Amino acid sequence: MIKNITKKVSNFCKGWVGGEDGVAAAEAALIFPILMTLLLGVFDMGNGILSNQKTIRASQVTADLVTRLPSVTTADIDEAINAGQLSLTPFPSDTFGVDIVSIRFDDDALPEIIWRETRNMTPNPDVLTDVAALAEAGNGVVVVSVQYLFEPLFAGFIVDQIPMQEIAFARGRRSATVNRE
Repeated sequence: MIKNITKKVSNFCKGWVGGEDGVAAAEAALIFPILMTLLLGVFDMGNGILSNQKTIRASQVTADLVTRLPSVTTADIDEAINAGQLSLTPFPSDTFGVDIVSIRFDDDALPEIIWRETRNMTPNPDVLTDVAALAEAGNGVVVVSVQYLFEPLFAGFIVDQIPMQEIAFARGRRSATVNRE
């Protein structure tokens, strides 16, 4: 009787160890979380790259619209900033910040700020040193710094907001400097 029970237990163990029933389900249960993590990570990374490209576009659009006229009004600046925000679509623009600086170079090619408009960010402190390579006596340049905080959709518990900052440089189209009315 004991031999019989031992034999049954031994056969059961051999069948259980050598059996392949449920192996695919066990493997899928082990691999699925890894695959989902990779998929969601690629999705967040793609959105991060896209939002960075949109941040670049926002700075260039804003700079282009500001430099179209020899003299801009507050309404012109508001429209340019609004266009920059719209270029972030479909991402939320509540963390969008912009710093627009019009700079004139004097007869010695030294930069001086004519006017500045900053919204939802701290002003770019390096703006005068950033334009040193563009210095031409009697000319000017507009510098648009855009800041955006990207928040990953799925990896938000691992990575907090990712700050993105882009700077666009543009010269006035109809005048050497862009003035403000």
